Amino acid sequence: MMMGSNSTLWHWLALALAAVVVMAQSQIPRNLRMLNESGHRLEVYWVSPQGEASMMTNPYLYDGATFPLNTFVGHRFEIREVPNAKTGDCAGEEKVCRRAEFVVSENDDQAVRIAPGLEIEFRDNKVMARREADSLVTECEENAKTAMSAGDPKWMDNLAECVEIAVARKLEVANEEIAFQAQIRTDMATLLENYTCADEHSEATPDVRTEVWTSEKDGVPRAAHIKLDRPASRIHVVDNFIDPIECEAMESEAARTLHRATVADGKGGSRLSENRKAMQAGISVRWDREEIGDPIARLSRRVYDYANHVLGLGIEEHGQEDLMSIQYFGRGRNDTEPDRYTPHCDGDCTGLPHKTGTRMATMVMYCTLPSEGGATNFKNSGVHVKPVAGSAVFFSYIDPEARVMDTGFTEHSGCPVFEGEKKIVTQWIRLGVDSENPWNSFNTLGIKHADAANQ
Repeated sequence: MMMGSNSTLWHWLALALAAVVVMAQSQIPRNLRMLNESGHRLEVYWVSPQGEASMMTNPYLYDGATFPLNTFVGHRFEIREVPNAKTGDCAGEEKVCRRAEFVVSENDDQAVRIAPGLEIEFRDNKVMARREADSLVTECEENAKTAMSAGDPKWMDNLAECVEIAVARKLEVANEEIAFQAQIRTDMATLLENYTCADEHSEATPDVRTEVWTSEKDGVPRAAHIKLDRPASRIHVVDNFIDPIECEAMESEAARTLHRATVADGKGGSRLSENRKAMQAGISVRWDREEIGDPIARLSRRVYDYANHVLGLGIEEHGQEDLMSIQYFGRGRNDTEPDRYTPHCDGDCTGLPHKTGTRMATMVMYCTLPSEGGATNFKNSGVHVKPVAGSAVFFSYIDPEARVMDTGFTEHSGCPVFEGEKKIVTQWIRLGVDSENPWNSFNTLGIKHADAANQ
């Protein structure tokens, strides 16, 4: 095999390494930096699809200056040379002022250097990735050439090992940077949590988009406000999800068995905790009454229908947890230990594969709202929900395709209730349960009780 015929191999290796180095996904908005090193004053214009030019600089981009710009993929910009302030001339042929153009790409971290002669040098994350990949491949290529020249039959194995080691080093550096930035994000979110909850003027997070979902059971169209839409982390607020009759039925059933709410104890059981101050009662759904319009069965069916609409996992009611009526009571702003639920994940939020039989989605339905407090806050994703009576927030923490869990974006809290009452209905939804393997056959660590007893 001749080395000259391997140019395609090196090319594809470089592209593969570039794909490894690029860590971000493309989005429509883009941040752009322009650096003027042309030796002349410049004007920057945005050119509309109709060809109309609008000046972006005020008035000039001076030599040596940097111009940051918030723009969008596909936007076209024109750079225009400004005549010399003393001579009135430009540096182009016959003293004509020169122009240059560029278009914003889909790539991240875009920088435009305007070099002498109004030459445009475009740099972005993919360009830099290819350069890094080329440098990695070059060293491995030289080693492979030397080995081939020496007649080493293992030159291809050595090449593969060289590339593997180089990629591993790059991935290690990239993963360290990702972990560092993720820790900064979560630390900042924790600091902001109490301020966000305490501020009654905190606005609800804007929608990513809004959809309309129509239940096949009642034919009612309901607006679904998409707040977060990641494969393993979704947050939706659905209007008019629970009606007053359903709320009243749940509250009436719960009145007989209300008790202090508990949290998982990390050992497979549950315990009381000051992190969760509320009253709760589990309500078993009478599925045999669904056909006669039982309001609790009707509500529960709607929950599973919506979960299947979003995730497509074919979830059934068999073996699922009871509906939970949860109530918080306000005792004034001076209460040092108000009813609340501090930040927590309803299921695993480790990014690891889903454990059969454990939770993977939650629906929280709002019946009664306090006059002060009681919002739902997803601190790590920056989503703040100010609920309306009758609405519901659905959030899932599993990638339905890869079956891996969220990495903390759905960690959430029930903000303190200061004045009034907050009454909600919650359904935790599990994957991998059925009539023979119901939810209560698993402990809070996701291990079957029978298996745990033998450990």
